[in-house]
Amino acid sequence: MDDAEQAARRQRSRRANFIKWLRKVHGWVGLWGAVLGLMFGATGFLLNHRAGPLKVSSGEPQVEEMQISVPQKQLHSPMDMAKWLKSELKIDGKPGKAKREPAHPVAWGDRSTMQPEFWQVGIFGPTQNVQAEYWVGNGFVAVKRTHNSFLTTMNNLHRGVGLSVGWVLLIDTIAGGMILLSLTGVLLWTELNKRRLVGVVLVGGSVVAAVVCGLM
Repeated sequence: MDDAEQAARRQRSRRANFIKWLRKVHGWVGLWGAVLGLMFGATGFLLNHRAGPLKVSSGEPQVEEMQISVPQKQLHSPMDMAKWLKSELKIDGKPGKAKREPAHPVAWGDRSTMQPEFWQVGIFGPTQNVQAEYWVGNGFVAVKRTHNSFLTTMNNLHRGVGLSVGWVLLIDTIAGGMILLSLTGVLLWTELNKRRLVGVVLVGGSVVAAVVCGLM
């Protein structure tokens, strides 16, 4: 066997090992993302059809309202109120943007009176949302709780609403896995198929089509 044949055999061996490694990576990444990928695919479909002519209903939420007495310990801000409500009512979620409207005079017919300071804050979780309103000086806080339907809960899991950093990082691994699956899939196709130019054109065309559709 001459040197040229040995070099060609070594090259084929390296190529075969590379393809074998690509298949393993592609397979393990696909296995990791199979279950969660199914969930994200289904919820992504629902989010894509949450409005417009092809709207898919996610079900009707259940709403509850109540009034709760303010604690003896003074509340100093809407976020103070949110932390107290989370502990008092065992609410699972994260406080959102708070509203704090200062006291100001308002007209009532030919009379004028001082409207007290107003607080509003929401606490958002995957299964429920809580909206709290409080007029400073009142003896109670008005609380409205909305229980999400199953499909809405799944959509909130997809978006990471009210969830911990750990869940957000888990979602990032799925996104990274999709990118890796795409790259290894393209590499496998180009390594196993001699018509590499066709593959490049297909990938490039898909990217251009996605960008155009996104801008329309």
